[in-house]
Amino acid sequence: MTTRNGEEEQHHTSIRLPPSSTATANNHHHPPNHSNRYYPTHNYPTHSTSSSRASFKGCCCCLFLLLTFLGLLVLAVILIIVLAVKPKKPQYELQQVSVQYVGIAAATSGGAISSNSIVPSASLSFNIKMIFTAVNPNKVGIQYSPTQFDVMYRGVPLGRASIPGFDQPAHSVRQVQTTISVDRVNLLQAEATDLVKDATLYDRVELRITGDVGAKIRLLGITSPKVKVSVDCAIVISPRKSSLTYKQCGVDGLNV
Repeated sequence: MTTRNGEEEQHHTSIRLPPSSTATANNHHHPPNHSNRYYPTHNYPTHSTSSSRASFKGCCCCLFLLLTFLGLLVLAVILIIVLAVKPKKPQYELQQVSVQYVGIAAATSGGAISSNSIVPSASLSFNIKMIFTAVNPNKVGIQYSPTQFDVMYRGVPLGRASIPGFDQPAHSVRQVQTTISVDRVNLLQAEATDLVKDATLYDRVELRITGDVGAKIRLLGITSPKVKVSVDCAIVISPRKSSLTYKQCGVDGLNV
């Protein structure tokens, strides 16, 4: 009895499978599910990236503050210089006009030229020398840009005079000279008739000279923005005497 029961127990024990064998058998019949596997993740440190961004923002902030400080410093220096210098507008005037030649050639409808003649066309020629006076009342030097003056008769442009740029020291007066040469400028019928009438009847030809003079103040190698001085002059010349009979000038507009 004991022996048989022992055999039965041995037989019963021999058919049992250990857990490992059972798992192996189950794995053989059922393929592994890879979706349920656990894959370890690696967490890399982000401390260096955060510190780099913070350093970059700090540098940008410092640079902005530095540029702002420098801009305010330059502005303060300019303001101090302006208050110390107290710049004034330079004076630029037409001082002298000398007429060297005046010639009028007109074509009439018939006969000699008279004040009542109908003049279809006329040409004007003259040579005028002008002397301008530049006055610098400031404590610093002034730099003048090249300037051009227009000469007109009753709004009709006749010619142009040019004056090169120059530098003028502080508290000084300088004279600049230029010449306007007009050679047979043709005028239309209305202007030609008026020109002949003015020359023959009144012995006066009125011309207008206009131009803008650009000046800059220079201090310690720094040039200020350009300041414009407008010159507007009315002159009257005598064709018979080839001389100047009247002159009136105004700065920033003609004072009539």
